[in-house]
Amino acid sequence: MGKRAGGDRSSAGDPVRTLELLWRQPGQGGSTRGPKQRTTVDAVIAAAIRLADENGLEALTMRAVAEQLGVTPMATYTYVPGKAELLDLMLDTVYRQMSRPDLAGKHWREKVSLVAEENLAMFERHPWITYLPTTRPPLGPGTIGKYDYELGAFDGLGLSDLEMDSALTYVLGFVNSVARIAIDTNRAAADSGVSDGQWWEQAGPLLERAFDGSSYPLASRVGTATGQAFDAAYSASHAYEFGLARVLDGLAVLIDAK
Repeated sequence: MGKRAGGDRSSAGDPVRTLELLWRQPGQGGSTRGPKQRTTVDAVIAAAIRLADENGLEALTMRAVAEQLGVTPMATYTYVPGKAELLDLMLDTVYRQMSRPDLAGKHWREKVSLVAEENLAMFERHPWITYLPTTRPPLGPGTIGKYDYELGAFDGLGLSDLEMDSALTYVLGFVNSVARIAIDTNRAAADSGVSDGQWWEQAGPLLERAFDGSSYPLASRVGTATGQAFDAAYSASHAYEFGLARVLDGLAVLIDAK
């Protein structure tokens, strides 16, 4: 469900048309041909998000969106000029819809943890976002609002503006990577019809016969401990909790030095 369709990335469309749509400029992005509107820009975006959530970016086409809305493919182009612009609208909409817990009065570690948790929840709801490169993000109200809110977790700590931006990038990069591995793990199980536990039950007996633990003592000891703890080779929840704690510890070195 999360696989990236080839070439999909943010800000690949016409920048002027995209910004008109993102900010819903009167008489610009929301205009349609003809006297009667059969749908709306927001409805097109919502249908596209549903398609991507259910089937991944590879299933997202203007024709598929049109079918969801009960209009012709050409009709959708009167609202959104193409898939490239649509991806930016989808991403900005998801960002705008994210919950933003109040950060006031909380310790910075709790603030950063809340930011991380909200992003992890977003990736779980919308797995396709982990596969969409956003090095040139859509500059809409959702994207800018998200950025402004998340920077608040680092405000007042003595960090420079560049350090605040870099710290946020560091946290979000960690969350994205853990979320993507979890999504890939879940997808592998869904595609194969075999859970991690079932896979190990099938592979275990042969591995015990072929694998000489004395030749790989560390791998044998640590791998056994991990398998016993998680009943699998990997635990997404543990990776997130352990990794976030280390991310916070790393940031503490920078912040405590101020």
